[in-house]
Amino acid sequence: MKLASLKHGRDGRLVVVSQDLHWFTDAFLIAPTLQAALDDWDRCGPRLLALAESLEHEAVPRGRFHERDAASPLPRAYQWADGSAYVNHVELVRRARGAEMPASFWTDPLMYQGGSDGFLAPRDPIPLADPAWGCDLEAEVVVVVGDVAQGATRDEALAAIRLVGLVNDVSLRNLIPAELAKGFGFVQSKPASALSPVFVTPEALGDRWRDGKLHGALTVQLNGADFGKADAGVDMTFDFGTLIAHLAKTRSLSAGTIIGSGTVSNRDADGGPGKPVAEGGLGYSCIAEVRTVETILRGAAETPFLAHGDTVRIEMMDDQHRSIFGAIEQTVEPLSHGA
Repeated sequence: MKLASLKHGRDGRLVVVSQDLHWFTDAFLIAPTLQAALDDWDRCGPRLLALAESLEHEAVPRGRFHERDAASPLPRAYQWADGSAYVNHVELVRRARGAEMPASFWTDPLMYQGGSDGFLAPRDPIPLADPAWGCDLEAEVVVVVGDVAQGATRDEALAAIRLVGLVNDVSLRNLIPAELAKGFGFVQSKPASALSPVFVTPEALGDRWRDGKLHGALTVQLNGADFGKADAGVDMTFDFGTLIAHLAKTRSLSAGTIIGSGTVSNRDADGGPGKPVAEGGLGYSCIAEVRTVETILRGAAETPFLAHGDTVRIEMMDDQHRSIFGAIEQTVEPLSHGA
């Protein structure tokens, strides 16, 4: 089934969305918000699934689902932790700045704690106060879990996954080096992210969800031009079960915790860095990676970071070219008072 939150107050109004994303029906008699449903999933999950089946059979009141009316499915969450499961991406970025990558990065996941008190709606602008900060998109996959006990195994972690979706994990690249040099991690360099309009249960994804990974091309467009189409199920060093177990090693996770895959990244067919879509490659899921490849191949980065007026679109299509999660589509805008 597919779930969304229409804009309403701070936490949205939970709705069930049809498989083709054309229709919705209210779920308020089951749970007022997605967080409330996750808190009581054993009771709410089966009832929401039954409602989804009724929606498909046009047996319940329904309305047209417009993605512009959707908040992020979890407009705010108890926890947002982002991994870096595509180690190819990490290796490239470090190589560009002349930093050696420790061997442990291939066996021990990287992860940071992001800000979860407010996610941008999937069609909200990206507020950018200063273009010199180096604003970048990052197209990623996310999962949402139920309660996870401390010390959970990979299999237990996989069983706790309730929903799958996409995220644009916005980064301010030029603020990152100074923050990391302090040895205390990201804060200012990681502003609010945007989640896809719809989250989907793993069962509804069919064979696209297997081995703890989402399989399929994650399409990225920049100002209407194809920028990336990397397969999220390829070159993923750590699956979501491993990422969740890593996070739960020393603490329990509450229902509604969001875990990200990190920037989706594929190697080229020859094993080297990916090539731009225009050159027959699978392109990139963030600007930093193409700048890294340019630096490696030509000695300097050429592609600029995002500027005011630039538009980003992130989406995944099914085999019939229908959107699975809806589209994240954002335009970079100057920071306004109250933003």
